[in-house]
Amino acid sequence: MLLSCFARICSQKLFYVLVRVLPVWMKTTMKTLMLSTGAINSDVSISCIFDDCKDVDKCISLAANSIGLNERPRYKVIKGDPLDWINNTKESFNPVEVAEGLWVVPEGRTPPDLQATNIILNPGFAFGTGEHPTTKLCLLLLCSLVKGGELFLDYGTGSGILAIAAIKFGAAFSVGLDVDPQAIRSAQQNASLNNLGADKLRLHLVPSKRCPTTFGNGETETQKYDVVIANILYYPLLELADHIVSYAKPGAAVGVSGIISEQVQYIVLQYSKLLDGISVTKMDDWALVSGTRKRNSVAS
Repeated sequence: MLLSCFARICSQKLFYVLVRVLPVWMKTTMKTLMLSTGAINSDVSISCIFDDCKDVDKCISLAANSIGLNERPRYKVIKGDPLDWINNTKESFNPVEVAEGLWVVPEGRTPPDLQATNIILNPGFAFGTGEHPTTKLCLLLLCSLVKGGELFLDYGTGSGILAIAAIKFGAAFSVGLDVDPQAIRSAQQNASLNNLGADKLRLHLVPSKRCPTTFGNGETETQKYDVVIANILYYPLLELADHIVSYAKPGAAVGVSGIISEQVQYIVLQYSKLLDGISVTKMDDWALVSGTRKRNSVAS
């Protein structure tokens, strides 16, 4: 089922917040989203694919309410072939230069700079193509933190872009977590495109509440990682702060993003209980908050 959702949203920023929230209320059945917009103050169009059995009206209402939209966006439902639509989305994905010497390149395209660090991606159904400011902020932070041999945790891995990048930057091992089984499959495909096997990168669904700190092997993962980055959503970042930070070693670097500038003060307030040396970096009114885990932190 193809859903076209038309909302009078005054900025692309709010569009991207809605895009990040919709999959939560779709409970991982969302397949793809696309933006089409004109000038500021014009209509913004979000198109996405739902399973036939999903209550579209409920998903849209819950997503809109969760980000404070006063009205439910107007939308229409059209039956169509999702594969044609997905192929059109892929055609719109071009190589992205994140920084000098760092490119995100679509599968099947020749990298613009063969000598650069090139992350090859088929975005598929997952978030993370390198185009969005929060992904760029996280990549730049990760590049500055990885010196060689680190263990890296990507909380909310999406397409796997950060977990893959960490290995290319020199990390010894990456783990990617996500709530969406489709994202895990997409990240696995992208790991293969970059010639990364299970000896370098592993992907897991976010652990259950009964075993919140293990990834199915019985071994605890708390206080294990040298670098932890979570590029997810504002409310999960607040609610899961202790859990996210618990994976970091004392003194290890932690970065959180997926937030707009207006939300920074609340994220800083929450994470200042757990992190030292907090700093904020911004790009196009999006932000990343980072610091190092307190050595006496009791996050869990």
